Amino acid sequence: MIEISDIWYDKQICRYGTMSVKLEGMPTNIATADSFTGKKVIDREGIRYGKVKHIHIHQDTLTVSGVTIHQGFNKDYFLSEDYIDKFSEETLLLSRPPVRTGVSVVDIDGHKIGKVKRLHRNPDTNDLESIEVSNGLMHSKILSKSEIWGIGERVILRMTREEFKKLE
Repeated sequence: MIEISDIWYDKQICRYGTMSVKLEGMPTNIATADSFTGKKVIDREGIRYGKVKHIHIHQDTLTVSGVTIHQGFNKDYFLSEDYIDKFSEETLLLSRPPVRTGVSVVDIDGHKIGKVKRLHRNPDTNDLESIEVSNGLMHSKILSKSEIWGIGERVILRMTREEFKKLE
């Protein structure tokens, strides 16, 4: 809310939303970053991942380097630009589904194993290297990304539950 106060007792108040203003001479395919916040985030299968919270701009190239996705109470996560396919009027379309913490992990036959507890990324490239899967209150195992068969509403491993149990 913006308050305009010329005279103390005669205040005008105007509300603003996520409205972007089209300036004269501005090309048609350019939009402001704040017009993307709040848009739904979905992948090619229609799975929802939350809403866009922030757009991150690379300081040297002034290109989009990624987005922060808000999934609910204290569940924000970053997706780099290689996950972004395109922005539409109402959604951010992902080119591939991301691995997220808190997502169920199942074996190749669909039997539940646990949940993704932590993501391990390369500090230089931000690429996913491995995931930590919790299978109980005190037990967890680290699996390389090569052990992941598929990603969507849950993470599917390339192994059976018995093979997972045998891992150290």
